[in-house]
Amino acid sequence: MTVLHSAPKFASNEGVIESLSGVLGSMLVSAKEEHGEVVFTVARDQIENVLRLLRDNHEYQQLMEIAGVDYPSRPERFEVVYMLLSVTKNHRLMVKVSAAENTPVPTVTTLWPNAGWLEREVFDMYGVIFAGNPDLRRILTDYGFEGHPFRKDFPLTGYTELRYSEEDKRVVYEPVKLAQDLRQFDFMSPWEGADYVLPGDEKVAQQPAPPPVAEPKTTEKKGDSGAGGKTDAKADDKVAPGGKDGTIAGQGQGNPAPVTTDKKEPGAPDPTGDRPDRGATGGASADEGNGPAPEGS
Repeated sequence: MTVLHSAPKFASNEGVIESLSGVLGSMLVSAKEEHGEVVFTVARDQIENVLRLLRDNHEYQQLMEIAGVDYPSRPERFEVVYMLLSVTKNHRLMVKVSAAENTPVPTVTTLWPNAGWLEREVFDMYGVIFAGNPDLRRILTDYGFEGHPFRKDFPLTGYTELRYSEEDKRVVYEPVKLAQDLRQFDFMSPWEGADYVLPGDEKVAQQPAPPPVAEPKTTEKKGDSGAGGKTDAKADDKVAPGGKDGTIAGQGQGNPAPVTTDKKEPGAPDPTGDRPDRGATGGASADEGNGPAPEGS
């Protein structure tokens, strides 16, 4: 059975800024569409009234999230971002307020009960105070934690560390002790390389480039090796005929096949085997080496 719903699959932002800007009036500081989302910045002391108006009159029923952002260079360094969802329109909205360390933001726990934990998280991570929150305690960090971890000026190593002490049989807190200084690793791409000069690269830059080759040395025929006349003469020497199996590397011929001739080839080695049909070994006479064995053998 087909189920029809009034909410579209994808809601458009067209006309949202114009219609809501007129409704918010003086409570609105700025409005824009960025990255496909509609963002309203409103006065901090009017945040409860703005969210109540959006919930009751414009069908943004659910508070999905409260997030914080830290901009240390601004006079009011923190931004508190409220993310709303309209179930009937299938549309999302972001509402922002600015705050400093000593300027509390009105709580919205009077509108959504889940805002209690969300405000505690922003307080724990950034130190933003929410006036009227009945239980504004840390929610993510440990008891006695110093500082707020998501602030840009919070050290990456923190201030204290905890461990379980076998001597005291309990968890103890100690100042952070690093075995070495904090290092920043540069995970550069091997294809792109670094944007800076690596140690030793300055020496390469000082070396002159090799001179260009005026005439590349080439061989016009098979006998020319490019190594001189003596080498060319050896290249023309004939070798043993090739066999049917195997290939001499680079020549496209078969491996040399043994050739039997009746004449003694100059430079041929002496026979090494003791066979009747080949005579004595070592090229010596047949009688040599056949005398009586020496004493003690």
